[in-house]
Order: sequence, then structure tokens, then C-alpha cells
Amino acid sequence: MLLGRPAPLLRRLRAWRRTRPFWGGLLLVLGGAELLLVPLSPVTVLVSLGPGGIAAIGIGAALIVAGLFLWCVPQARTYVSLHALLLSVLSFVATNLGGFLVGMLLGIAGSALAFGWTPVTAAEEAAGGEAGGPAPEGRGSRALAAALPVVLLAALGTGAPPARARGVERPAPTGVPTAARNAPTVTTSLFAPRGFALAGVSEVPTADGPRRVLVLKMAAASLRDYRLRTRDGNGGEYGLAAASLELRGDVTLYLTRFSGCIEGLLCVTFSPEGLPAPPVIPPFVFMTGVSAEQALVTSDEIVTDGLRLEAW
Repeated sequence: MLLGRPAPLLRRLRAWRRTRPFWGGLLLVLGGAELLLVPLSPVTVLVSLGPGGIAAIGIGAALIVAGLFLWCVPQARTYVSLHALLLSVLSFVATNLGGFLVGMLLGIAGSALAFGWTPVTAAEEAAGGEAGGPAPEGRGSRALAAALPVVLLAALGTGAPPARARGVERPAPTGVPTAARNAPTVTTSLFAPRGFALAGVSEVPTADGPRRVLVLKMAAASLRDYRLRTRDGNGGEYGLAAASLELRGDVTLYLTRFSGCIEGLLCVTFSPEGLPAPPVIPPFVFMTGVSAEQALVTSDEIVTDGLRLEAW
């Protein structure tokens, strides 16, 4: 090997690295590894080994897989980086403060770098070769890389007013109709909200007295394979079913329980007494396998496809 000339292996490694968002994937792998190691560490006093530890293992493994995807399938960088960003932010709520912030911050930084990375064009590669310098490296706009976390933080900071902060107990909203004595159960295979925000924990009137509920507000929502089941006072069971249901306008859901799998990966259950939901959900989030106890729902417009009434 001549002095100052890299070995063939190093040249191949460098060429491979320049054709994919290597540093973004590396940060995601490091962030996922940190989330995995925290619940396995000996700091048992500070680290939750219950649901938070299990979620940390799941999210950490998912971030590592996302980093490997960025290396092996760089064409899917936009999709992978957005989902990795979502998982990184969710780690603050679902795990041990995002691995004491370290894993979360590494995941956000890696997602931003991967989102802003762009491959080298053929003209740039040819120009670099003619100049006799090193091969050009894929790169992205710094503004684009920084925009992803900035937009998310701005949404988290301004999407919900202080009075609607997570876990804040609010008086019963005025003008809310009386809810049914037995909260209907709603299931749907896909729940895709737009402008989704938690408005706090409140109470709705029922025939048996007030009931504590989670209040969720959104601009619109799409539901697939919608099913609603409820019971009357005589023990009969009735239901509504639809292939699809669209809620549009000022949509508000009053739920006593809400469970599902975020992005089809992280399955959680929210309730007024249990795991709190994040104050603002990014617009690209969807949930699968949703089951909810729905005290009330209000919407400016409801559009259904294939609605039918069922009785048992």
C-alpha cells in the first residue's frame, strides 16, 4: 500500500457509505441500542422495568431496524425516517423518558439527517471524477434536515393550549348531551386522524351520574371496518357496521378507554386513569386494531359507506 493511498477495502467501504444516509442510520442504531440497554442496566431505582421497560426494548429494536433499513434500502429513507422520528418522540412517553433523553435525541437527530439526505446525481459524480478529487458524497440540505424536528417541536408546543395539557382535569364541557348509561364499544381495523390532539380529561353527564373520559379533538378522521356495539336497558345488543366511516369538521371523541397499535407496531391502551396520550399526534400517524369505549362523539359531518344495523 502506497503512503497516503487508502486500502481497497477502505475505498469500497467509503464508496458504499457515500451512497446512503450512513450517519443518520448510525445515529438511529446508537439511539435504539441506548434504549435497549437502559432497562437492562443495574440502575433499578430510576429505571422502570414494567411497561416502560418493555416499550423501551420494542422501540429500541425498531430504531435499530430502521437504521439498518437506511443502510440497506436507502430508497425508502423518507418513509423510514418519518416513522423513526415518531418512535423516537413516543419513547419519551412510553419508555423511561426516552432513555433519559439520550436515545430519544439520537433518534431525532438520525431521523432528521436521513430525511434531509439526497443521493449524488450522475452529473455530480462525473464532475468529481474529472476533477481528480475524491468521489462526491450524498448529501442533503441542512435546512431540510433541521426542518423535520423543528416542525414537530413547533406542533408539540403550539398544537394544544396550556389548558388542554396532558392529564389536566377539566370541568364538563357546556352543551354536551347526556351520554348513554352503557358506553358503546367501537372497533375499527384502521384509525387515521388528522389534526389529532388530546384535549384533557373531563366528565360527561350520564343517567347514572358524571363519567370521566378522555377528550380527543381532531379536524377529521377515517375509519375502516367500523363496528359499534351497545346494549339497551333490557339486555338486548345492537350494533352498527360500515365498510368505512369519515368524520369531518370539528370532531370530538369522549372515550373511557382507547387502545390500538400505533403505526401497527406499538400497542398501547389509554384511559383517564392509565397511560396518558401525547398532547399532539403528528399528522402522519395511524393506528390499527383499535378498540374503544365511546361515551360520545360529535362531528360536523359523518359520511359512511355500506352502513347497516345489526341486532342480537
